[in-house]
Amino acid sequence: MPTPPSPHADFSTPSATRMLLGVLAMALVVLASNILVQYPINDWLTWGAISYPVAYLVSDLINRSHGPVPARRVAWVGFAVAVAASLLLAPPRIAIASGAAFILSQLFDISVFHRLRQGLWWKAPLIATILAAILDTFVFWSIAFAGGSDPWFTWALGDLGVKLTMGLLLLLPFRLLTWRSVH
Repeated sequence: MPTPPSPHADFSTPSATRMLLGVLAMALVVLASNILVQYPINDWLTWGAISYPVAYLVSDLINRSHGPVPARRVAWVGFAVAVAASLLLAPPRIAIASGAAFILSQLFDISVFHRLRQGLWWKAPLIATILAAILDTFVFWSIAFAGGSDPWFTWALGDLGVKLTMGLLLLLPFRLLTWRSVH
């Protein structure tokens, strides 16, 4: 198995503006998802499943352009901002579940992406998103709704299916936004 590149190998340093945009995008996605997960579309899906996979797109774009170190910084700062805001706007159990699931799955996504970055352009974002979405779904739903009367297990399965579908659909914006760095 080839050795993954160094976390600092051949990456440009992101500008303060680019880092701020990454942090704001990440915080907005997580906050919106924390609110939207409280609104079911039907018996197996909430609106949060549609918005949340954009967080993986944000970290994968930063990881592709600048490497895993800035991507982790964006994840941590986005995490702090989103959890603080979520504690004000969402029930505490949702905010805690979201925070735990978010940071675990984001750090996992960044790590898997970095290991696979040298392969085909679609491989790293797709595999990292799939694995991170599975982790995120398990952690979030087991903390947020377990033991309640809501049909959380069917929501978890529905949300995972949509996250995986969105992961596939978000390959197009990933490719378009990274086109210059690939060519």
